[in-house]
Amino acid sequence: MRIQFEIVKPDEGSSFRFVRSDSFEGSQQHSFHFHPEIELLCVRSGAGTTRIGNHESSYIDGDLVLIGSNVPHIAVLPDHPTHEHVRVQIKPEIMEQWLTDFPEMKALAGLIEKSRHGIKFSGSVKRNITLALFRMAHLAPLDKYLGLVKVLNQLAQTEEYEYLNNVQPKKDAANRYRVRLQKLFSFVEENYHREIDIREVAALFNISVPSFCNYFKKTTNTTFTRFLNNYRIQKACLHLHEDKTIAEVCFQCGFNNVTYFNKIFKLSVGKTPSDYREGK
Repeated sequence: MRIQFEIVKPDEGSSFRFVRSDSFEGSQQHSFHFHPEIELLCVRSGAGTTRIGNHESSYIDGDLVLIGSNVPHIAVLPDHPTHEHVRVQIKPEIMEQWLTDFPEMKALAGLIEKSRHGIKFSGSVKRNITLALFRMAHLAPLDKYLGLVKVLNQLAQTEEYEYLNNVQPKKDAANRYRVRLQKLFSFVEENYHREIDIREVAALFNISVPSFCNYFKKTTNTTFTRFLNNYRIQKACLHLHEDKTIAEVCFQCGFNNVTYFNKIFKLSVGKTPSDYREGK
């Protein structure tokens, strides 16, 4: 089975992604995929199937699972189109920073290690965490962040869980994709501020431009141009909080036309750079 790489974009003003939805949409949710982010998936009720690593199981009364970094999975295949769920995706660097800078959070080290197997929670902790996660959906970013820390701490302390894989699932394909894409992401990080010729990028993989475009689209489910624009917009969001004009931010982030920058920014963020800066 082919494994796709998912690009995860943190929420605006947040260090992680928090999604609450009534249905599962998008091809990534229906294909075997992976991402560096650690994922906490909570389904409030209903029936469905999960495949995490080498394990596949069904549930009939909701689900609460923690999926480790780069563990291939199909998060949920619901039996009904309406499926209330919360999905939280956290960059592993964030959790590693917690462990390094905050001794109070050392219990998370064990949780991170367990997540490599995939963990399924049950009993009272499942009920309590489900309630907490759905309450968090409407909180401001800081309150949501604090709520997430409490949730993870409870999961780290509980014994109401089971491993979904007795041994860590093999991730040969995932690791192969990750190594290749990490090379590309490092290149983008170092060069996003300037014009990037697609031929330069293809040369990183020693393949033709059409072959690279095809590979990138199949692997990430998006085009390289769209990925690059989204990456630049994420950087622009950070720079807009600095004492710089919109034009300065535009050119600093690799766009060579302010009108085009404004258009792409609004498509990605849902508001113009000016409105974003003013908090409208």
